[in-house]
Amino acid sequence: MGKHFDWDVHYESTDDNPYLSDFYHDMARWSFNLQVYFLHNRYKQVLKILNGDRVVVQDRTIYEDANIFAPNLHQMGLMSKRDFDNYRALFDLMISQTQAPDLLIYLRASIATLVEHIQSRGRDYEGNMSIEYLKRLNGMYEEWISNYKGKLLVIPVDGLDFKNKPEDMGKIINLVQAELHGLF
Repeated sequence: MGKHFDWDVHYESTDDNPYLSDFYHDMARWSFNLQVYFLHNRYKQVLKILNGDRVVVQDRTIYEDANIFAPNLHQMGLMSKRDFDNYRALFDLMISQTQAPDLLIYLRASIATLVEHIQSRGRDYEGNMSIEYLKRLNGMYEEWISNYKGKLLVIPVDGLDFKNKPEDMGKIINLVQAELHGLF
């Protein structure tokens, strides 16, 4: 999508994340550290975007961590109330200095599709992820999206292979194009 629209692309930093592998082996010990690492990196991305003059697409926003991942870890007893409250206060301060994305694109997927995508990435540390954990995250995404107040495009991706099938990527590009610029 970035290539098609000539947008800069900001990816989630996973390769150089010093906490990710540890987190999947001991979630309770590393949840707060991981979430603060992601928050810090996404905040840097947001500031770079706001100070830049190019259109940018991110693969994950700062909002997802604070509204889905951190609360999920807290609800599962994997992040203490003290750490969660501290994290949330830091997020609230950061977000008060930014603005929402011009368009949020939510790729809606079933658990089966999520598992397929995780397996195709082949990241060893994601092999420890449980189906229950994915179900919880998916449910929290759905709840968050249903209450999202900004400009939103929801794209069902079950059955699409936009990575390997140009026609599937074309469908997504057409939906984004229509959302941004109308049908004509």
